[in-house]
Amino acid sequence: MSESNEIIDVPVWEQRFRAPRVSLPEWAEDAPGRSLFVSNATGTYELYAWDRASGGQRQVTDRPNGTTDGTLSPDGRWIWWFSDKDGDEFGVWMRQPFDGGADEPAVPGLAPSYPAGLAIGRDGTVVVGRSTDEEGSTVHLVRDGAAPVEIYRHRESAGVGDLSHDSTLIAIEHTEHGDAMHSALRVLRAQDSSVVAELDDTKGGTEELGLAVLGFAPVDGDTRLLVGHQRRGRWEPLLWDVATGEETDLRLDLPGDVSAEWYADGTGLLIVHSFEARSELWRYDIATGALVRVETPAGSVSDATARPDGSVEYLWSSAAMPPVVRSTGGGVVLDPPGDKAPGSVPVEDVWVEGPGGRIHALVQRPQSGEGPFPTVFEVHGGPAWHDSDAFASGPAAWLDHGYAVVRVNYRGSTGYGREWTDALKHRVGLIELEDVAAVREWAVASGLADPAKLVLSGGSWGGYLTLLGLGTQPDAWSVGLAAVPVADYVTAYEDEMEALKALDRTLFGGSPEEVPDRFEASSPLTYVDKVTAPVYISAGVNDPRCPIRQIDNYVERLAARGAVHEVYRYDAGHGSLVVEERIKQVRLELDFAARHLGTRPVGG
Repeated sequence: MSESNEIIDVPVWEQRFRAPRVSLPEWAEDAPGRSLFVSNATGTYELYAWDRASGGQRQVTDRPNGTTDGTLSPDGRWIWWFSDKDGDEFGVWMRQPFDGGADEPAVPGLAPSYPAGLAIGRDGTVVVGRSTDEEGSTVHLVRDGAAPVEIYRHRESAGVGDLSHDSTLIAIEHTEHGDAMHSALRVLRAQDSSVVAELDDTKGGTEELGLAVLGFAPVDGDTRLLVGHQRRGRWEPLLWDVATGEETDLRLDLPGDVSAEWYADGTGLLIVHSFEARSELWRYDIATGALVRVETPAGSVSDATARPDGSVEYLWSSAAMPPVVRSTGGGVVLDPPGDKAPGSVPVEDVWVEGPGGRIHALVQRPQSGEGPFPTVFEVHGGPAWHDSDAFASGPAAWLDHGYAVVRVNYRGSTGYGREWTDALKHRVGLIELEDVAAVREWAVASGLADPAKLVLSGGSWGGYLTLLGLGTQPDAWSVGLAAVPVADYVTAYEDEMEALKALDRTLFGGSPEEVPDRFEASSPLTYVDKVTAPVYISAGVNDPRCPIRQIDNYVERLAARGAVHEVYRYDAGHGSLVVEERIKQVRLELDFAARHLGTRPVGG
């Protein structure tokens, strides 16, 4: 059989996963012709170098479980990449010459850790953020090839924000106040690690507000730092001169969350505006305050960058159209070889009144047939994330098999204001599921969803909500599919990486020892004996975020009472970067649902 016929014989839903994809190319600040991107061209997501002048591309990393965390030095001479073990996220930074060559330890002398930010200067200065269960958060400075020097340490989570253009100033995000959801900022002198300035919006008020480092001005001697803030109930940018303390509030007249990055000459900002599950781009002129739309198609811009010539490159997709890297200069920037991913169906916007306000849901219907449909409620992870009008191969596979798909931006999701994002504190999981339940009621009442064929599904935090929902709403769901979930919250807290322990203390208001009742109320294990729906669980045995022991505890309880369940364990961390592994997992989920609901068998 010819190669072309083999491709045609592959089911459409699998073609979407196998189709080559690329990330938005990063470019070296002082050598913009040198770029780095991520692609699944070999069947595993790895880093690739791209010389734009010659058009030459080469694969940089080649590891069984893939590699996605990498960056370029400003001069473009080096590619840095993070080397962990089988997806456990614990490792060291390596580097490789852009033109190819042997890998070498990028920062000799630093022991393995979880990464917490990296900044590389033009003069060879390097700032490395780390975290370990034993040390908490540390930041290390490396200059002139000398041994790394620790310049920051704290038990709470912290990380590197940025290094100034002239390598004299270091911006750090930290949560020394104990709220891992809302960072404060500190700027240090690289010369002696002394404090230059502090910015902390968690002090002096009744509400805790977060800050984020968006980047120093790209000009030597310019001490302005672009900062994200939440002072008006949503994410917005401001300019903070760390030398004088002056703050310039930009007050952009745009609804929803607003982020920004510098144009290469420092005269303007590239604005990324996210509102109601879609995004768009603008250019803000700092001198005049003019805001000009950067034209992009309707849908979602998942990443964007302003090139030195003033053009903007961006990674765009919609629910119906696969991702593509485009440029405002015209055309596609980086087109991977091979067959393109088939499209899917567009989303419909639904607004449902819920106990905490209007809930936004994205709905997709199969291309053929009349409702009510078997329906998958695909619950997003995070929880500080949101579903958007963007292409996703997983939901598209369910649509191909005759299911409707509903995605709910529950309280806890980003993109709808700080109050919505922060609402889940102290009733973790239960609040989100109230919103999912409200949308479920709408889906059944509207005739979209067959109440006898409802699937609750999700990964990570979505997997957690799936297991919690099966136990707290046992009559609502016909099947549950939980990928890399939190299943036993107390044991998960004991085993998870330190940064997530800090987040959990923020969400619950303390540790399991301090607020045991809250952890019990929000743990799927508490309700495992009430689960009546068949349960499918997949888990990475090296996962540092949702560790395997706590999943085993939950599964043992299911097995002890003879509950219908299946478990699939795979050799990776919090998800897989191997295309065939991901296809296998989706196939297993489709098959499990089909067997227990009597729906269409897995196929084309």
